[in-house]
Amino acid sequence: MSPLEKSGLYYPNKFGLIAIRALEDVMGRNGLNAILNLAGLPQYIDNYPADDLKKEFDFFEFSALGTALEDMYGPRGGRGLALRAGRATFSDALKDFGALAGVGDLAFKVLPLQAKLRIGLPAMAKIFTQVSDQHSTVEEKDAEFIYTIHKCPVCWGRSGLDKPVCFFSTGLLQEGLKWISGGSEFRVNESRCHAMDDEVCEFVIQKEPLAS
Repeated sequence: MSPLEKSGLYYPNKFGLIAIRALEDVMGRNGLNAILNLAGLPQYIDNYPADDLKKEFDFFEFSALGTALEDMYGPRGGRGLALRAGRATFSDALKDFGALAGVGDLAFKVLPLQAKLRIGLPAMAKIFTQVSDQHSTVEEKDAEFIYTIHKCPVCWGRSGLDKPVCFFSTGLLQEGLKWISGGSEFRVNESRCHAMDDEVCEFVIQKEPLAS
């Protein structure tokens, strides 16, 4: 697989570390090493990114991991693994960040569901905007929220595709919504994707949770 060009845009090392660990949990050490080789990232074999918030994990590295998953496991298998890695990244890292720290407080837990979403989703977007080069925004509609990633690491450098590919972000949003809501699952659909030559990556989040 030809390596993607460096973007000069970065995630914190910690995000890269957790995503790689999540993939290892799902596919084992040997499977992960095969993915890292296929992605053109052999430097991370047995040498994971640092557990810190320095912005050094390039967007192209994230995109290369997702492309390698699809190449090795097919679109459907790669999608499932990316969703799981995205969910793990939220549960392992993001819920402890400042903007979301209060979500576990009693005062937040007793809020109505829609109030929780109104506070929690912008808090998630704010974290990414503050600690990485991924600028994210949230817009509320009547029946849904629109979560927009203006510079997306998941599909960086990809174009001309006919389907959205940012399943890592979808999984991360799904797990974030579960945490914010206190255990509910929500439908998250990527409606626009930079890899499909759209200007942004856009996720439509239904306000009403899925029936359990």
